[in-house]
Amino acid sequence: MGLPVRRVRLILLALAAALAGAAVSFAGLLGFVGLIVPHMVRRLVGGEGRSLLPGCALGGAALLTLCDIAARTLFAPYELPVGIVLSLVGGPFFLWLLFRKKGVIHP
Repeated sequence: MGLPVRRVRLILLALAAALAGAAVSFAGLLGFVGLIVPHMVRRLVGGEGRSLLPGCALGGAALLTLCDIAARTLFAPYELPVGIVLSLVGGPFFLWLLFRKKGVIHP
């Protein structure tokens, strides 16, 4: 009906990425957990809400605890910010999700 679908899709995708980035920057890197954990848990327990919501709560707590332990013990006399360790886990995971969706990597 005259709508440039490709251009609108690209604009909306950029807007969604900017909004997600703004939310993470506002909440801090620990807010990144809310973006990572549901994707991880959905692969483990499935998409049913009854098991997904408690799984996300427990998975988020477990991920933050493991990242905090790693941040405190990897360089023993020094402490890394937990956000750095979390981004080292979440960044590759999101890249894997992106490439898997694009068909570059097959599960």
